[in-house]
Amino acid sequence: MKKLAVISGKGGTGKTTFAANLALITDSVMLADCDVDAPNLHLLLSPEIIKSQDFYGARLAVKDADRCSDCGLCRELCHFQAIDAAGQIMDYKCEGCGLCVACCPERALKLVEHKTGDIFFSSCRSGSLVHARLKIGAENSGKLVSRVKTEAEKWAAEQGQQLVIIDGSPGVGCPVIASLSGADGALLISEPTLSGISDLKRIADLLEHFSIPGYLIINKHDINEELTDYLIDYCQERNIPLWAKVPFDTAVVRALERGEPVLEYSADSPFSRQLKQVKAMLEERILGK
Repeated sequence: MKKLAVISGKGGTGKTTFAANLALITDSVMLADCDVDAPNLHLLLSPEIIKSQDFYGARLAVKDADRCSDCGLCRELCHFQAIDAAGQIMDYKCEGCGLCVACCPERALKLVEHKTGDIFFSSCRSGSLVHARLKIGAENSGKLVSRVKTEAEKWAAEQGQQLVIIDGSPGVGCPVIASLSGADGALLISEPTLSGISDLKRIADLLEHFSIPGYLIINKHDINEELTDYLIDYCQERNIPLWAKVPFDTAVVRALERGEPVLEYSADSPFSRQLKQVKAMLEERILGK
C-alpha cells in the first residue's frame, strides 16, 4: 500500500479540490481527510456515513466532591488557573498536566479521558473516505490526524486498496507533520503568489527534513508567469519535479459553486486534462505501474 499526502503550506491553493478529483480517476483508492480542524472533502464527495467512533484526545482533571476538603492546594498549585475560587475545575483551562492529582492530600482528583472529536467511516463517489471533526476549541489535532491516517490504512488493507490519498491541512505545524508521517510522497499544490512561494519553501524544508519526495503542481499558473518560472526553478534546485501547470479554469469555479467535483462538471476542462497527466505521473512514480 502506498500513501500520498496532498499539502500546500497555505490555505486556498486548491489542495482539497485536487485530492478529491484525483481520487475519482484513480483505481483502488482510500481517501483520508486529515484537515481535522476544517474538514471539507465531504462537501465535494457527499459521503454516506457507515459508522463513527468517538475520539478521546485529552485528559482533564475531575474532582470527587465527597472526598474534597476544600483545602485550596490544587487552586494554589495550578499554573493554568483552571480552578476557580469556589474550587470548581474549568475544563476549557485545564491542560491535564496532573499536578493537582499528584498533590491532592485527599486523593479527591483524577484525570479522566475527555471526548474531543468524532471519526467517520464513509462511502463516497471515489470509494471510501475516513474523515473527522474536532470539537470547537479542542486541542491535539495532530493526535486526531494520526488516528484518521491509521484507521484509513487499516480499512484500505481490509478492502485491498493500493493507495491512500491524504488531504492534509495548511501550514507546517503538528497536523501537517502527522499527515506526512510514513508517506511515500507529497503532492505540493502551490500558486504563483508571494505568499504561495513563501509557504512552499517552508514545506520543501519540511520534506527534506523527513526525507519525503515531493512533487509540484502549480495551480492558476497563468495569473503570474514570472512567479511561475521562479517556482519551477526553485523546485528544480530542491529536486522537486513539476507534475503539472494548471491554468485558471472557470470550470473549477462553477463546479465548486455547485458542490461538485470538477471532473463531473466538465471532464474536458483545462483542469481535468491536467489532472489526467497527474494521474499518469502518480501511477508511474508512486504506484510503479
